[in-house]
Amino acid sequence: MYKVPNLQTLLGSVRWLLVGGVALRAYMPERATLDVDILIHERDAQVAQSIFIESGYRLMGTLSIGGFTVQIENEAPIDILTRSDPWLDDAFAHAVLDSAGIPVIPRAYLILIKLQAGRTQDLADIQRLLALTPIAERVMVRGIVEQYSPELTEDFDSLITLADLEFGLPGQ
Repeated sequence: MYKVPNLQTLLGSVRWLLVGGVALRAYMPERATLDVDILIHERDAQVAQSIFIESGYRLMGTLSIGGFTVQIENEAPIDILTRSDPWLDDAFAHAVLDSAGIPVIPRAYLILIKLQAGRTQDLADIQRLLALTPIAERVMVRGIVEQYSPELTEDFDSLITLADLEFGLPGQ
């Protein structure tokens, strides 16, 4: 299992969720990754940045998708993604705990942000996530995609088809 720093203690009252490659372990075997990705509300960005710097982390730069990267000596970098999406409060309210007790973004929203990012690895992650997602939950995720990124609904449907072709229908 990939080591995640004790962000609950470090960030205190700043709400955050694990996203990215390490977050996958809440839903399937995790894959190798070079960093830890967390999601916070953009209104908490300055407070979070100050907390990291005061705790000895160095600011490594900003992220083109919104947010920043920090790193402390001998540890993997942490990408802090900042967003203000209308679904964030729901995601924070329904966080899933991974096997280490770390709050992870719910699968539906993990799929949504990976679909929005559209990078090759994100699409591969979605396909693997969908292979393990019960059909009823897939319908719910599709509704979330339709609501927040309707232009990506066809892409989502295609990823379901690819997941089923490669892995079979869920539960088979």
